[in-house]
Amino acid sequence: MLHAVTISNGKATLCSRYVKTYKYKTENEAGYPLLPNVFSGFNSLIASAARGSISAARVITGQYNLSNGIGLANTSLALFGKRLFALGESDLPYEIKLTENGDIETIGRYDFNGKLSMSMTAHPKIDPETGETFAFRYGPIPPFLTYFRFDSNGVKHDDVPVFSMTRPSFLHDFAITKKYAIFADIQLGMNPLEMISGGPPVGSDPSKIPRIGILPRYANDESKIKWFDVPGFNIVHAINAWDEEDGKIVTLIAPNVLSVEHTMERLELVHPMIERVKINIETGIITRQPLSARNLDFAVLNPKFLAKKSRYVYAAIGNPMPKISGVVKIDLLKGEEIGCRMYGEGCYGGEPFFVANEDGVEEDDGYLVSYVHDEQKGESRFIVMDAKSPELKTVAEVKLPRRVPYGFHGLFVSDSDIKKLSVS
Repeated sequence: MLHAVTISNGKATLCSRYVKTYKYKTENEAGYPLLPNVFSGFNSLIASAARGSISAARVITGQYNLSNGIGLANTSLALFGKRLFALGESDLPYEIKLTENGDIETIGRYDFNGKLSMSMTAHPKIDPETGETFAFRYGPIPPFLTYFRFDSNGVKHDDVPVFSMTRPSFLHDFAITKKYAIFADIQLGMNPLEMISGGPPVGSDPSKIPRIGILPRYANDESKIKWFDVPGFNIVHAINAWDEEDGKIVTLIAPNVLSVEHTMERLELVHPMIERVKINIETGIITRQPLSARNLDFAVLNPKFLAKKSRYVYAAIGNPMPKISGVVKIDLLKGEEIGCRMYGEGCYGGEPFFVANEDGVEEDDGYLVSYVHDEQKGESRFIVMDAKSPELKTVAEVKLPRRVPYGFHGLFVSDSDIKKLSVS
């Protein structure tokens, strides 16, 4: 479900709508689930066989058409190619529309004129200077990683399969610089055989050494990709990356997930710690610097600074994850925390999002927005914080008529962006 707060002429409107995916519509009409979700897992071999047989029967009898997609669109949102998408990495993007009165409409699955036949990441990267979009998909069968990009008009270029990723890694996010695309091959991986036999679809391998792959971002094939071993570095989300001035070093900012083996089932045991990783592409020398000891994830920056050297990061504080008790501001130049805002006892929020001041010059000139829920009072608010202030003070808030559940990722869309959108 998507939740949108539209602010216009001093009035705020909250709208909550399901993204009407094929899976949602078909199961809603049937009144019960037809296919298990990709990450639902099974309890035993017998249960796995039984559910698999039932799902196969529903496909054979025409209750469910696999060609129309099996995934959700519940992870994030992206605006590129003059279209607004709801994304989930198990299906194609779903195009959505925001109406003038603040409503949310599902337009449908979008395949970029037949050029995207399979799923794509829920974390595409949009270069704010060129308007290009960079993305990938991963899966349980070779090629385990496929990279691709879109021009500023949303026209998709050819796939670049990456066969040097030799095992099915859980590759949820990545990063780009002006010259490269950066992928993390971590200790979490897809387990198709385990899932069939009743195990979880994603598992960890503590004997595996994590790697970082650096591929020229305009590559037509994988011949120039370089892989670097980075022991103990497991990332699920990336914050930013850039090329250093000497042209030899790439800097990556990302939360390193400690106790990564618990990511899929025991989040309270997981502790992401933001690191700065510098990779010398010529020598292979890697240096790492922790930037905070806090439990931090769902970090954002001023989108204008994506893929180039940035100074400020705003990250959600896990208490533990997935409950977010506040947000911190980190100065990458100083290598330390310079601001913090706690939501209060019994209050938890979602991922913060940075909204730049249109007339702002400095990187942190803007606002942080987030949903916050008070579990004791049963009240929810949409809050706007001053991103420059050390205490990230609230400058505006909207009391919501109902709860917005703790979710994943969000997006700010300006009125001018909405007016530029095309509709299929």
